[in-house]
Amino acid sequence: MSLGIEFDETMTGPFALGESDPEAGRARGESAGTQLAMHATVRIPDLETFIADPRHTGGLEGRVDFAPLGMGLTARAGVFNLFAPGGEAGLKLMVYELAFDAAGESFYLAGRKEVRDDQGFDVWSDTTTLFTTLHAGNDATGAVRGAGVLGLGARDLMDLLSTVRVTGATSAAKRAATVARFGTFFMGELWDTYGPELLRRHGGG
Repeated sequence: MSLGIEFDETMTGPFALGESDPEAGRARGESAGTQLAMHATVRIPDLETFIADPRHTGGLEGRVDFAPLGMGLTARAGVFNLFAPGGEAGLKLMVYELAFDAAGESFYLAGRKEVRDDQGFDVWSDTTTLFTTLHAGNDATGAVRGAGVLGLGARDLMDLLSTVRVTGATSAAKRAATVARFGTFFMGELWDTYGPELLRRHGGG
């Protein structure tokens, strides 16, 4: 049986209908007091296949809370990518997408974290900030109905780490080795992006 990883992640932030730009949606959501929450479960059933895949594609399940549309809206499909190529030099994407129905309509929530070495050491903001758009229909090609920026705080990150589960393991040693393998992959991808900046800061390059 393949060894896999699962974990839960909740991201929340200001969000507004009628905006297509996430930053504009954040500002309008803050002004109006409207927030959207994505409660997601990431499923990676075969960790080695996931690591070998250039787009590092997994499954995403979850629900959406957004008062103007409804609370506890269960997703019927989802996509997760971790450090997928971003289409430009130095950019990697963490992709979170959920398809759901509300008020008799189909919607598609498309979020991405943009991981790149901008000026300054911004690994925390890059890996915890989800620029998000809400589309009509069943994928991200539909008309944009809303936008905003979701986030993951330090407490949320600790909660996430406590939910990590290993699937397919038959012993504690295999569970520990699988978590370590995932951690090595994750930290290696971060080092590829941010390592040169750290070396420059400390006189190593």
